[in-house]
Amino acid sequence: MKKISFLMLGLALACNSSQKTVSDTPKPAVDPVPYAETITEEDLKEHLFTYASDEFEGRETGTPGQKKAVEYIKAHYQSLNVPPAQANGNYFQKVPLEVSNVPTGDLSINGTTFELGTDIVTFSTAQGIYDQIVYAGYGIEEGDYSDYNSIDVSGKLVLIKAGEPKKANGNYLLTGTSEKSVWSNMSEAMGKKAALAMEKGAKGILYFDAQNFPRYRGYFQFMQANNSGRMQLAGDNGDELLVILDEKAATAIKNDLGEDDVPKNLQVTIELKITSGNDKIDSENVVAFIKGTDKPDEYVVISSHLDHIGVTADGQINNGADDDGSGTVALLEIAQAFKKAADEGNGPKRSLVFLHVTGEEKGLLGSRYYTDVDPVFPLENTVADLNIDMIGRIDPNYSGARNYLYLIGSDKLSTELHNLSEEVNKKYTNIEFDYTYNDENDPNRFYYRSDHYNFAKNNIPIIFYFNGTHADYHRPSDTPDKINYDLLENRTRLIFYTAWEIANRAERLVVDKATD
Repeated sequence: MKKISFLMLGLALACNSSQKTVSDTPKPAVDPVPYAETITEEDLKEHLFTYASDEFEGRETGTPGQKKAVEYIKAHYQSLNVPPAQANGNYFQKVPLEVSNVPTGDLSINGTTFELGTDIVTFSTAQGIYDQIVYAGYGIEEGDYSDYNSIDVSGKLVLIKAGEPKKANGNYLLTGTSEKSVWSNMSEAMGKKAALAMEKGAKGILYFDAQNFPRYRGYFQFMQANNSGRMQLAGDNGDELLVILDEKAATAIKNDLGEDDVPKNLQVTIELKITSGNDKIDSENVVAFIKGTDKPDEYVVISSHLDHIGVTADGQINNGADDDGSGTVALLEIAQAFKKAADEGNGPKRSLVFLHVTGEEKGLLGSRYYTDVDPVFPLENTVADLNIDMIGRIDPNYSGARNYLYLIGSDKLSTELHNLSEEVNKKYTNIEFDYTYNDENDPNRFYYRSDHYNFAKNNIPIIFYFNGTHADYHRPSDTPDKINYDLLENRTRLIFYTAWEIANRAERLVVDKATD
């Protein structure tokens, strides 16, 4: 702590004994409405008719069209004089990606062959002969329960089935209720179980999920038909071996695995003859920011994904006007409104990060790189993520009452964020909030399907803004002429107001529902 001279102290006391100076008077709250009103239908439309035009060729990750997209975004921030977030002065955060070529080959169990893409699915190389196979039941370890207590899986293939154990009364053992745990969550369970098996030293995982196998098989067959492999962050696969089995293949390894939950060693020989390879992909996030005035080391992230699904096999362009052109142009306009405020001396107290991520359609890759590999700003100082993914259309459930928006995740981690969101809406925009997809048991699993999730899994409060799907979702017919620009304007202003409140409140949001 610096020392203060007696002279300076005397002057300070003298000032305090007289009437208050201008600097002692509390600064009045800034009205955000004039800045929100710079977000207009006309500007959003002008941006989107360019961004979702044929010139951008559907913005598929790593393609020339995606490169045009990132240059468009960069040029906008340069025109506003909003600086890049990275210390190196580059708006582009390189995201190293690779594509696994569509695997070929098969698997044999005790000499019987099972075809890749029919009876089994994997997305990477899987080779070798194994005669040490261990059945791990559900492959779960939590609290006092473990499927690994009586088995050694080190260096072996492990057979695991989907689901979790139940009590005799029908309740789930882990929760003690009729509610399933995360170990049954369709979006997380397989990865969680595979990671645990690998931690235990397993050489690879054979995973049986009768309910979801058709989904994995359909995805694999789509890859075959389009000669397109699975994209991932470079080095993601490592030495992990994961093969998903249908019932025919799984019961060939253990014929009673549906009834038997007890882990044990199996007498079976498995030969894997599946080959693949990886091609490098060049892609990038675009990250800009406005530095906070009072709390510059606390960050509010506003995100959207810049990519879409590209061109169909027959040459049709998927323009992705709603998905996620609407989120992209909304973010550009929000940044412009905040920059106008900053230029007039009303910059945000906390720093704002404008994050346009790549590879969302390929598995939330750009946002995962930002959170898990190379955060531009520390996650522990990241206050919230407001994620915008499809806010320009009306889904069939709202063909009459159109002034709505689905909100997902606002209450998952922070009660304060949820309450703030509701209050902001009532004060400024009066949109009907629909929390249908916020239900943990929602079969669509939207909470896990956009970029906010990579922040949420790190206990960063999030809101996902979403208009729902429609007949043009992931089709060439998702074009900018079908956007409801009056709704896009009001929804974008809502997100601006919400970010304004988060960035300028006295204290950072409290996380009162953190997960392990």
